[in-house]
Amino acid sequence: MSDVADDQDQHDLALAESLRWAVSRLASRLRAEQPGRSRPLSRLAASVLANLRHSGALTPSDLAAIEGLQAQSLTRVLNELEEQGRIHRSRSEVDARRQNIVITEAGREALRAHVRDGNAWLAAALAQTLSPAERGVLQIAAGLLEQVAAAEVPRGHHGPETTSGQTRGAAAAL
Repeated sequence: MSDVADDQDQHDLALAESLRWAVSRLASRLRAEQPGRSRPLSRLAASVLANLRHSGALTPSDLAAIEGLQAQSLTRVLNELEEQGRIHRSRSEVDARRQNIVITEAGREALRAHVRDGNAWLAAALAQTLSPAERGVLQIAAGLLEQVAAAEVPRGHHGPETTSGQTRGAAAAL
């Protein structure tokens, strides 16, 4: 590996660490800024509801795979969401051993309120701390982060190059 490629890999690792820290801190702050409603959503509950809203009916195994958890790890949050009327569970018509889980209207409203509250705090924080130009950069970065989140990178692959040797990305390397 050339020194330039090694330097780029080190830069990419440092960038990855910086992004992980920033995203983690922002996610923690968004959770902390949720108002003290009587039944606020945990991170996992909000994620489960969002996945059900976007994907339709899912099984506990499907949800666990999306969350990177064991199905048993979701039992408590699914029970709480069901008790709160935010999800509905039913037996699969295809396989009676399986459950289908769907979001209810109460779940949709809880998710809307959760997102609305977080977005209101974030919009105020952006306006208070960043210039219009900086907010424009964040708009571009948000799109780029969505691309990264959708990337299909095999485990163990650590380099930024494609199989043809060309660097991927929306912009040329600096």
